Amino acid sequence: MPEFVPPLLLFVALLVVLLAGYPVAFTLAGVSLLAAGLGSLLGVFDSAFLNAFPNRVFGLMLNQTLVAVPAFVFMGSMLERSKLAEELLLTMEQVLGNVRSGLALAVMLVGALLAASTGIVGATVVTMGLLALPSMLQRGYSPALASGSICAAGTLGQIIPPSIALVLLGDVLANAYQQAQISQGIFSPDTVSVGDLFAGALLPGVLLVALYCLYVMIFARPKQTEAGKLTRPGAVQVLKLLAAPLLLIVLVLGSILFGVASPTEAAAVGAAGATMMAAVRGKLNWRVLRAVVLRTAQITSMVFMILIAAALFALVFRGFAGDRVVSHALENLPGGVITAMLVVMAVIFVLGFLLDFIEITYVVVPIVAPVLFSMGISPLWLGIMIAVNLQTSFLTPPFGFALFYLRGVAGDRITTRQLYRGVMPFIGIQLLLLVLLALFPGLVTWLPGLLS
Repeated sequence: MPEFVPPLLLFVALLVVLLAGYPVAFTLAGVSLLAAGLGSLLGVFDSAFLNAFPNRVFGLMLNQTLVAVPAFVFMGSMLERSKLAEELLLTMEQVLGNVRSGLALAVMLVGALLAASTGIVGATVVTMGLLALPSMLQRGYSPALASGSICAAGTLGQIIPPSIALVLLGDVLANAYQQAQISQGIFSPDTVSVGDLFAGALLPGVLLVALYCLYVMIFARPKQTEAGKLTRPGAVQVLKLLAAPLLLIVLVLGSILFGVASPTEAAAVGAAGATMMAAVRGKLNWRVLRAVVLRTAQITSMVFMILIAAALFALVFRGFAGDRVVSHALENLPGGVITAMLVVMAVIFVLGFLLDFIEITYVVVPIVAPVLFSMGISPLWLGIMIAVNLQTSFLTPPFGFALFYLRGVAGDRITTRQLYRGVMPFIGIQLLLLVLLALFPGLVTWLPGLLS
């Protein structure tokens, strides 16, 4: 049997079972165990690879970087319960009331602020879907543009730090980079940290917001005039509302970028700050606290179940020599590193139609990243390229999570076809950002170099 057949069959079986609708974590673990058992019977898999699984799980539990995940989830859930998004959207709508396409711009700017404060896509999309979508449709925005704008603004939390996606990606890339260096005989390897990724993602995130705003300013043409419908708030009122979230952003993101605190420590500060903000706003009680803690436990449990299952999949894939097959295939592509990078980006983009960013991060990235690092690609630049590419998975049908979130709260206001048509231009903008980062790597590397 050719060497590439077992890992290929494993990957195809995984996709088939996922498309059948089974939960991701149990699909990863179940398919991996079944493949390992069948491979052992056929003599193409050494079951000794599974002996490393307990150590992998123990390593996940002791990983200090991953402790930031529940803290960031708690922070985002607490800010959602404090009704911050509602007040921000209303205030920005009033501020931009005399600007053409003001409500669409307000959605984008509030999405960026919430991304830098919470980083939770579901909460942002649902909140703005409930608040902004009816208003946008009432004022004559097309259903496609209104729904696309809300979905796109909600996904900004995946690229604008502090982002849970960047925390998970940073952990994977650090391990892959060390593995690549050790394979090259470098036994005191450098590393790439989550803080480096946060710094590298800042300028691309701001550029993406600017491209979104430019698009809605050009193409958002509401039938009704927005000017004069709302009373503009005073500067003091606006500053009073923005002061708390901006302070939280500075405390969390600033402490990471300037090396004052690790991402885990900064996440704890953010969780405490979000709780204090909710208390000051009179939104904190035992019912709210219980709901936030329960949601944090649910999301964190889901994430870690996927991480454990992905660790098992990685062991089985390596046992079938899949890492060697992928390495050989990428290194022997015509065009060298450029073609290899294009192929990896294309594969991640296509998988985004079917898989969530967590599965891609922990299943695909550990396989391809060491090969690309050994070919001389910067880990920081590769990390941000992958992060922007993974962001498209929230918008690409049929399984884009932002689409599910908005479709669930929109009711019969929009059709699925209008929703899909509305997100297409924003997917194109995300791909345009990928091209810009490929042509101008300094957009990623300049700020981390300055801070270091």
